[in-house]
Amino acid sequence: MRKLKNEELDRLEISEFKKAEKTPIIIILDNIRSLNNIGSVFRTSDAFLIEKIYLCGITAQPPHNDIRKTALGSTETVDWEYAENTLEVVEKLKAENVNICSIEQAENAIMLNNFKPLTNKKYAFVFGNEVKGVDQNVVDASDVVIEIPQYGTKHSLNISVSCGVVVWDVFSKLKTL
Repeated sequence: MRKLKNEELDRLEISEFKKAEKTPIIIILDNIRSLNNIGSVFRTSDAFLIEKIYLCGITAQPPHNDIRKTALGSTETVDWEYAENTLEVVEKLKAENVNICSIEQAENAIMLNNFKPLTNKKYAFVFGNEVKGVDQNVVDASDVVIEIPQYGTKHSLNISVSCGVVVWDVFSKLKTL
């Protein structure tokens, strides 16, 4: 088995990416501290043709060297917007009939493996601060809270890992519908 070279991967050019049909997923980053996490979320969003990223509160914005280091150019492909207030973004998207899903450990959360996305619906997934998680006001305003099942001794995953797990899971479920 031979590893493929980059030129054999048949990747989209930036202009092709911009025109491509996007996955009906929006990512909302709620007060993310780590610039490397932000860059990684951009890279994951590029990989799965995510529609848009909202960078909220203290979440840093491109251009920044620490974001660029992990984003590897995906800040140029994925649409993004900064908003100071996460709850205002959530309320705006809800008014546009987007289903808001906070990724958090909460009472009555749906386990990710049991979450069943609908093909005719757009979803916004909210990922919270590395220490405090998703703000309680945002959790309260969400249509659903989704929890990633974990079976070890730790209580959480890195936010960029959580984003990758959720995006891949929902993307793969949407593709099989």
